[in-house]
Amino acid sequence: MEYIVSARKYRPTTFDTVVGQAALTTTLKNAVKSGKLAHAYLFCGPRGVGKTTCARIFAKAINCQNPTAEGEACNECESCQSFNEQRSLNIFELDAASNNSVEHIKTLMEQTRIPPQLGRYKVFIIDEVHMLSTAAFNAFLKTLEEPPAHVIFILATTEKHKILPTILSRCQIYDFERMTVRNTIDHLKSVAEKEGIQYEEPALAVIAEKADGGMRDALSIFDQAASFCQGNITYDKVIEDLNVLDTDNYFRIIDLSIINNVSDIMVLLNSIINKGFDGGLLIQGLAKHVRNVLMAKDPQTLSLLEVSDQQRERYQEQAKKCETRFLYQALKLMNQCDINYRQSSNKRLLVELTLIEIAQITQPDDGASAGRSPKRLKSLFKNLIQQSQPKSAAPQVAAAEAPVSQPKQKNQITQSAPKIPTNQQSPANAPTPAAKSTSLKNIGFSWTKLRQGDKSSKVNFSDNLGDGKDGQPIDQKFSQEDLELQWMSMCNRMSDNQPQLIGIATRMKNMNPQLAEFPHVEITVENELIKQDMEAIQKSILKTLQLHLNNQQITFTILVSDQKEPTKILSRREQFEEMRKTNPAIAKLQQVLDLELA
Repeated sequence: MEYIVSARKYRPTTFDTVVGQAALTTTLKNAVKSGKLAHAYLFCGPRGVGKTTCARIFAKAINCQNPTAEGEACNECESCQSFNEQRSLNIFELDAASNNSVEHIKTLMEQTRIPPQLGRYKVFIIDEVHMLSTAAFNAFLKTLEEPPAHVIFILATTEKHKILPTILSRCQIYDFERMTVRNTIDHLKSVAEKEGIQYEEPALAVIAEKADGGMRDALSIFDQAASFCQGNITYDKVIEDLNVLDTDNYFRIIDLSIINNVSDIMVLLNSIINKGFDGGLLIQGLAKHVRNVLMAKDPQTLSLLEVSDQQRERYQEQAKKCETRFLYQALKLMNQCDINYRQSSNKRLLVELTLIEIAQITQPDDGASAGRSPKRLKSLFKNLIQQSQPKSAAPQVAAAEAPVSQPKQKNQITQSAPKIPTNQQSPANAPTPAAKSTSLKNIGFSWTKLRQGDKSSKVNFSDNLGDGKDGQPIDQKFSQEDLELQWMSMCNRMSDNQPQLIGIATRMKNMNPQLAEFPHVEITVENELIKQDMEAIQKSILKTLQLHLNNQQITFTILVSDQKEPTKILSRREQFEEMRKTNPAIAKLQQVLDLELA
C-alpha cells in the first residue's frame, strides 16, 4: 500500500476539520449560506496554517449544488465529486512562484472569459501571489477590478506586505493565526490515535514547540519522530532525534543560580557545549525559560505559557522559588548577551560570564558564598590596608579610605582640608615619616588630580552645604588660585556625575572666575544665552564654592562681556577705493597706466 505522509493524509476536507481558525471558517461558511460572495479574497498568514486548504474547501463549497445548512459541501453532487477526483473544470489553481510572468497571467485572464460548464462560478486560486512580478500585478489588476460575474479569485500569501496596495484594496483580507501549542498537541494526539501510535504528551509538546505555529511542520516532525521511535514516541527519544536541548537543563540552571552555585553551572554548561549545542542557543532558550517562569508567577499571565499541562506545573513550582527582581535582572543580562554574542570573539567566555552574573544576583554583599561581589572585595581590601598601616597613622588612614569602604550617601560631604603654610614648620618640630606622608596628601594639588576633578571627594554637584563641623572654619580665607582650582574641580564633577550638564560644564571650563573683592566672585560670559544657562544653576554653583572654599560668605555674580561693534569686511574693490583716498599716488598710477581692477 502506498505510504502517504500525515500532512497530506490528514489534510482537512471540510471547514469543521480545520484546526485553530474557527473565526475565519465560520465567516466563510456564513458567506456560502447567505450567497453573499466577494469577487476576490486574500488569505494571508504564516506557513502551514491552512491558507491553501481553506481556499480549496471554500472553492468546493461555492460550486456545490446541494450545500448543507451549515455551509459545507455535500461531497455527493457532480461538482464535489469532480473536485475530489481532481478533474474539475471550474476550479483552477496556479502557483505564482513558478508562473509569475506577464504571459502566465494573460493566459489565466483569457480563461476568465469562458463561463463555467458545471456550477455557478469559476474559482481561480493563486498561491504565493506575492511572487508575481510588478508587470504581472499590473496585468492582473484590471481583471481584478472588474471581473466577470462568474469569476472569483482566492489569493494566498505568506508576505502580505509585498502585495501592491491597489490589489489589497480590492480583496477581502483574512489573516490566519499561528497554531497554538495546545491546538497542535490535540491534533497530534488525534493523528497518533488514528495511526495506532503510542505517545507521551511531553514528547508531543516538544514537537509542537519545534513546529513554531505551523501544523504542516508539526505533522512532518511527527512522522520523523514516529519513524525514529518505532511506534512509541517518548520524550527522551524525541529530544535525541530532534537534537533539542532538554528543558531540565534550564530548570537546573535557575535552581543553581538561586543558591549561587557557580561551579555546578559551569560543569553543566561544559556538558551542554560538548553535546554540540551552541552557547547562543542556550542563552536564547534560557531567556525564554525565565520569561515563562516570570509569567507563571501571576495567575493572570499563566495563560500566556504555550506549554503542556505538566510543564506549566513545573513553571509554577519554580516561580515560587524565584524573586521577581532576580527574574528581571536575569532577563536583562541574557538580552545583553544575546545582543553581543555575534560580535564577540570569545563566545564561550561571554556565555560563562553571563551565567556567573546571573548566579550572583541573589548573592549577599558580605556573605560567604561561591564567589565574591564587588562590595565583598572592597571590604576585603579595607581589612588588608588597615592591618598594614601603623597604629599612629590610623585616624588619617581611616579618613583617606572613607570614600572606598563606605557607600556614598546622598547628603554625605567630604570637605577639603585647609592649606597649611610651609613656613610654620621647623626642622625641630618635623613630623614623623608616616605622619608626614599622610599630611602631604592634603597640601597642594597635581595636574592629574585637577583633570580628574578631585574625584576622591565624590561630592555631587547638587549636594547640600555642610555646617562647618569637624573643626573646619566656615569663613576661611582663600586666594585666586584656590578659587580657580575649586572652579575646575566643580566643572569636572559636573561632567562626571550629571551628563545633562556636560555642555554647560565644558563652557565653564573656559571661563575665568575673578575674586573681585573678597569674598565676592565674578564670572564674565560672552552672551545672554550663556548667562541664562548659568543663572539656572547659579545657586548650586554658589553652594559648591562655599562648601569647598570653606566660606559661607561668598557671593557670586554673572556678567556679560561688552560686545564690540562688528567690523565690515571690505571687498577688493572697496579696499582699492580706500587706498586711492588715502594715497593719491595710487590713483595717479592707475590713470597713467590705464589699469583696471580685475
